[in-house]
Amino acid sequence: MTEYTPDNNNWVYVAGKVDSPVEFNHEMYGEGFYNFYLAVPRLSNYVDRLPVTVSERLLGRFNLIEGTDVVITGQFRSYNKLIDGNNRLVLTVFVREIDKKTEEIMNPNQIFLNGYICKPPVYRTTPFKREIADLLIAVNRAYNKSDYIPTIAWGRNARFCQQLEVGNNLKIWGRIQSRPYQKRFPDGEIIEKVAYEVSVSKMELVR
Repeated sequence: MTEYTPDNNNWVYVAGKVDSPVEFNHEMYGEGFYNFYLAVPRLSNYVDRLPVTVSERLLGRFNLIEGTDVVITGQFRSYNKLIDGNNRLVLTVFVREIDKKTEEIMNPNQIFLNGYICKPPVYRTTPFKREIADLLIAVNRAYNKSDYIPTIAWGRNARFCQQLEVGNNLKIWGRIQSRPYQKRFPDGEIIEKVAYEVSVSKMELVR
């Protein structure tokens, strides 16, 4: 499997169980791409259910069905999708390599990003006095494209974010998490949704 290297500015390593049917999503330049969800366990026994996009050319090696244990390396990518008349940021783990999982993995959810802050950081505290900061990081990709990745920092990392500015270059290590939430509409309707973001374990300001 591909390993993290300092010149790789968007690197993801996740291991878990295929948790949905593998369904065709789109075709680009004659290459078909498929989507599925991957269930990745945490030490707390909570399971992050992450969206995955994979090329048909990687699927050809084995039959990927629900319940299959796999190990994936790739990138955490974003793209805009028109949903209900509005442009929404959609996030997915884009597969570079995929193999069947054959052994226990100590840390099944890892991500490294090297990118730039593209919105002012938002620092806040919870009612229980826990410090949190939200950052949106732009990570450059080939062909003049960028991925926009929501990240969340805690504690001293959150406090550190108060001094950061738009345009600062950050290196971030952490994990991808899925977070369920409720969206309330003006008519009172409540819909259950899921947000995807990077939970930061370590960050470094590049000077």
